Amino acid sequence: MIITSNIQVQKERSIMKQISIREGSVSDTPTISKFQQQMALETESKILNKWTVQQGVESVLKCPNKGFYIIAEEDSTIIGSLLVTFEWSDWRNGWFFWIQSVFVDAAYRKRGVYRLMHSEVIRRTQASGNCCGIRLYVEKDNINAQKVYRNLGMHETDYYLYEEEF
Repeated sequence: MIITSNIQVQKERSIMKQISIREGSVSDTPTISKFQQQMALETESKILNKWTVQQGVESVLKCPNKGFYIIAEEDSTIIGSLLVTFEWSDWRNGWFFWIQSVFVDAAYRKRGVYRLMHSEVIRRTQASGNCCGIRLYVEKDNINAQKVYRNLGMHETDYYLYEEEF
């Protein structure tokens, strides 16, 4: 059993060495947009307007004040992405980084891809010098994602999320 564990750890390290993490660029718009459409369909059974999503993704990539994307690649192929946006907290006099729009290609799930992207977000929060935490919201029925977030040290808050769409 110990040998199996060591082999598994070596295998995971090998996989993680092949995956690179970087910030998104405008040229990533088509892939990120496709991922967002897939994610909405998979997790919420929603069909998103392709043009609207492309414009929304490109808007972030062209305006860093709106946020940034973290991209996971294997052999120059994008296999995952997430969006980070910002929320100012007057209570803490600092920024929360909101993780949104998380998607990992189905062929790469359960291989540590999200963990690598999450680690990059943590690294950036620490480097910013004025970040007080990270937050995210997750679909109520997405139990697998909730487990991943808990395993990374995140916890449910005492708040409900409300919205009014226009």
